[in-house]
Amino acid sequence: QVQLVESGGGLVQAGGSLRLSCAASGRTFSQYAMGWFRQAPGKEREFVTAIAQTGAYMSYADSVKGRFTISISRVNAKNTLYLQMNSLKPEDTGAYYCAARPGVVVNDPNHWDYWGQGTQVTVSS
Repeated sequence: QVQLVESGGGLVQAGGSLRLSCAASGRTFSQYAMGWFRQAPGKEREFVTAIAQTGAYMSYADSVKGRFTISISRVNAKNTLYLQMNSLKPEDTGAYYCAARPGVVVNDPNHWDYWGQGTQVTVSS
């Protein structure tokens, strides 16, 4: 059974930083692309960033380029995905979801197979 468990969300002032983590288990995640999506109230879930299964390719939404950094740790079959978020803005507020899919990175959330339960990020102005 695939499990993705996010942590690290919270309340932060504009300009601050947060680091999200996603612990992945249940598959050989070295064969999976992994990513972060977010959803604000009343809006559709949107792509934030993703990393290829090799770790050599990363993609970012224009709105977070230069502020957010995705990384992945694969140690002793333990896979952890991270999202370092700096210079946070109120428009970054939303529920952040970790996701995984076999194959290449794609932006469309409908093409991702596995999801975590989400962690809330709130940025106050």
